[in-house]
Order: sequence, then structure tokens, then C-alpha cells
Amino acid sequence: MSAVADRPSGIHKIPDGAPILSVQNLTVSVRTEAGLKPLVRDLSFDLGRGETLAIAGESGSGKSITSLAVMGLLPPPAVRVTGGAIRFGGTDLTRLPEARMRALRGDRIAMIFQEPMTSLNPVMTVGDQLTEAIRAHAPVSRKDARARALEALKAVRLSQPEQRLDQFPHELSGGMRQRVMIAMALALKPEVLIADEPTTALDVTVQREVLDLLRDLQRDLGTAIILITHDMGVVAEMADRVIVMRQGEAVEEAATGDLFARPAMPYTRDLLAAVPRMGAGAARPPVTGEPVARLDDVVVRFPIREGVFSAVRRQVHAVEHVSLQIRRGETFALVGESGCGKSTVARAMVGLVPHQGRIEIAGQPLEGLGRAGLKALRRRIQMVFQDPMAALDPRMTVSDLITEPLVIHRIGTPAEREARAVDLMQKVGLSADQLRRYPHEFSGGQRQRICIARALALKPDLIIADESVSALDVSVQARVLDLLRALQTEFGIAFLFISHDMAVVENISDRVAVMYLGQIVETGTRAQVFGNPQHSYTRRLIEAVPVPDPAHVRPPTVRLAGDVPSPVHKVGDGPARVRLVDVGEGHLVAEG
Repeated sequence: MSAVADRPSGIHKIPDGAPILSVQNLTVSVRTEAGLKPLVRDLSFDLGRGETLAIAGESGSGKSITSLAVMGLLPPPAVRVTGGAIRFGGTDLTRLPEARMRALRGDRIAMIFQEPMTSLNPVMTVGDQLTEAIRAHAPVSRKDARARALEALKAVRLSQPEQRLDQFPHELSGGMRQRVMIAMALALKPEVLIADEPTTALDVTVQREVLDLLRDLQRDLGTAIILITHDMGVVAEMADRVIVMRQGEAVEEAATGDLFARPAMPYTRDLLAAVPRMGAGAARPPVTGEPVARLDDVVVRFPIREGVFSAVRRQVHAVEHVSLQIRRGETFALVGESGCGKSTVARAMVGLVPHQGRIEIAGQPLEGLGRAGLKALRRRIQMVFQDPMAALDPRMTVSDLITEPLVIHRIGTPAEREARAVDLMQKVGLSADQLRRYPHEFSGGQRQRICIARALALKPDLIIADESVSALDVSVQARVLDLLRALQTEFGIAFLFISHDMAVVENISDRVAVMYLGQIVETGTRAQVFGNPQHSYTRRLIEAVPVPDPAHVRPPTVRLAGDVPSPVHKVGDGPARVRLVDVGEGHLVAEG
């Protein structure tokens, strides 16, 4: 696709064969008390029409700062371009007035951000946000803009697009919101699309659909894509070329196949070595210890109040007749897509949501326990959450955070608690002199280690790790997983590992349960579930995992045909029984 000369940006059509975007010796700096500090140093690359260029590296490497510089979205006056040029159509974007940059942004260069909920206006409908973006760049009526918005939602294969136009972002799932962001970015057929971690927070099946969608739209429109990610599996599947960044500098650039086959730099080799790979998990003997947690026929349903008198006429069937047991020293993985009920099971196990059925922790049932009984039982079970920054009080020092559980349960003297904190910091690979610091002074991986130390303070029998490594870089993720294994060996802790990352699950778990719409559809050892999956949904999850090998030929995507059954049912309805039926040609139909 070629841009037309009279687009509002005023930048002329780019000649065929010329780079569509050229970054030359780019330096971006932040103003500090000591002066300007470079965040990106002397970065150069060209982007060809229809090409996918991946910029990979760990958090803080400068990937996102580079994308914000291209879009003209660096936060002034603290962060600014201090050297080099970004040329689009012969025009240096770093010198473009904001009015002309605003006309270009979204029209010829568009961006998809990592978290759509922070990018979409929560008080505007999807339709209003799409039409606003279209009318900002195209002189069309509201009616015509709405028709183009509907066409864009259809292009990204969003179910029931007419209905989605009148819905608000909070009414859509994460995958749906990301599709809306893609529709908004592509509605005006931009020549360059920057996708900043577009699939990091998505389930593997939704991730697969989003990547397939980007590939299809690129083929149809000829759009050039800059893909910013730390997921090397996504890089292997999507990119033509790769730039690896570290601490603001490009350490290596190569064609994707060459980089994976013959990485030249030690940092690149370390990055690739840290990627979890299916089938790479070490064999472990079966765990035969006594159960530390047992769930029998557990049901969790949330009421929906409606009408003038807020009567409960419908319920969300979040968890339906789940039974499982976790043994001492075992890592039991619970996997499935967002909304399938994984986290609700975890919350039921610690008494945070009401449930039916029976839950036992260390042989003691939760049912009938009062407040004091639940408090005592929670010494035996702790949680590590996905976002450590949200889980740690920013006003408390690390020492106070780790010792707080001991204070709550009145364990030890102040000196004994402090000694316990020092010991735990060393066990999670941090130093005692960091105890006086605050959470914001640590990296994401270090904060997660602090959360693990806090969870260990009470010497629990079971730790629930709820998406505890999904937001971490692959190298940090590998170190945290190694830490969990070492702690399990030392203390005999059982882990309930909740995740949508099938490659990580395959590497760390002893047994696996697969959930779909509140039900467990398959349970078995790691070898059984990954080596010979019996359920069509399990096969769908495994086949969707990105493989960090450009030579890998992925089988055709197994897709769900039709709409997924709703988990909302009338009060008095029996248990929701949903089954997936293989109808051939790579399609499954959900019946319920």
C-alpha cells in the first residue's frame, strides 16, 4: 500500500523501494539533577515496506522509548530526543511541529499499546472512540465514520461487531479490547504499525489469533510493522529481522533465521537460552506425599442483581464442580484462558470468596471456620500475585513488608523477625542491606523475589503463584522459576501454579489440570497432558504456543466456531455443562 500525497500530514508519497522509516543515530535522554542521562544511544535502522522488524530485549533496554520517540510521544520536558533523526518520507519527525505530527500520528504511523484498558477511554463506547479517531484524520460524516468503524471491527474478526460498537471497554475481554486497539490503529490503513508488547498479557490462544490477524492484515495492506517484545517465540514466528537491545543500545541486528541459528553476541545467546521451550522440562519422579490441599465438588457462583429491588435473578457460574488435590512438595499447575475460573479457585482456597463443596487445607476444612479460624489457617497457605508492585505497599520498607505477616500472627520478637527477614532475603537472592529500601527502588524481578520472601515468612505448606512470572522478562522469569524450584526442594512446599503460559507450565509442573468455562476438562501428569493430550481444548492450547524457532512449521490453528456459551445462567438452573465438539477442518464448537 502506498500513501496518497494529499493526506493531512503533508508528507509526500514515499517512493517504491525506499525505506518507509529510517532511524539514524537516535539518542533519547532524560533530564536528571546530574544532567542529561541517555536512555537510547546512537540507534540506527531502516524499515522496509511490508517488513516486520522486531526490537527485542529485557525491560529497560530502550525498546518502548524508541517507539515513543518515533510516535512523538516522549513525555516533555523530562525526556526528549537529543541526537540523530527519524525520517519518514524524507521528513525528520524529530523536527516536525506538533500540529503536523498530530496529523501524521494515527493516520500514516499508528501504534498498538501493551495494555488496551489504559489506552481506551473507559467512559466512551467502542464505536465513539473509533469514529473519533477516523474523523480526526478523514473529512467524513459521523454516519460514514461509524460505517468505517464497523468495517474495521469486522476486519479484526471481532464477534458481534454491531453490538460491540455500543459497548464500553470494561464490557469486553482482554482479547476483544486488543482487537479494538488493532482496529483503531488500522482503520486509516497506516503505512507503519508499531506494536508494543501487543500479546504479552494475552492467553496463548488469543495471542495466536492476534498474531494471525496482524500477519493477515499486513499481507492485505502492505503495512510495515515494528514489533516490540521480549517474547522470543513471537519474534521467531513474526519477524523478518531482529534488533536486540540492551541498556539503550543495539547489541546485535540480523535476519531472524540467522540470529536464532548463529547469535553473535553473548547477551543474545543468554537471552535465547532463557526462553522456556516445550519439551525441555527435566524429568522428575512422581510426588507421593500426603495432600496439603483437597477440593471436592467446589462450586463458586456470583449473583447478578437486577431491577428496582436489586433482585438476584441470574448468576455467573465461575467455578463448576471442581475437584483436585495437591500433594506436599508438588507443583500442581492450573491452566486455561482468562475467565475460565483459575484465580477464582485460588481465592476460594484462601477463603476470599464463598463457595459450595468442600475445601481442605492441611487436613482442615474451610467450611464453618470463623474469622479467627480462617486467620489461623492462612498461615498454612500464601499467595504470590502477578503484579508485585500492586501487591507491595509502597509506603513500607522491605523489612516491614516481609515481617508484617509475623507481626499479624504474633510470631517472634522484633529481633527474631528481623533475623528472619535477613535470612529470607538471602534465600531469594537479595542482600540484607536492601531491607531498608522501598519497593520502587527495585526492578520487577527483584520485587517478585520480595513477594516470594514475604510468602515464605510464615513457613506455609502451600504457595499459590497466580500468574507470578507472566509479566517478567524471559531471563528474569528463568531466575525466578529456578528460585521456586530450589525453595521447594529445601522446604518441601507445594505450589499451585496458575498460568496461561503453557511453555512455562510444561517446564515447572508435576501435574496439570486444564480449565475451560469453570470446569476441569483434563487432569494428568505433565507427561500425560503435554505428551498425549486427550481433550481437544488442551490440544488447542498446546498448538497455540509460540515456538522460538523460525524453521518451525506450526500446524493450522484450531479455532472455536460460533460463540462461546455464556457463563451467566438463571438462578435455579442446574450446573453448566459445556463440552467442545470437534467438527473438523480445525474448528471446535462449544455446546452448553
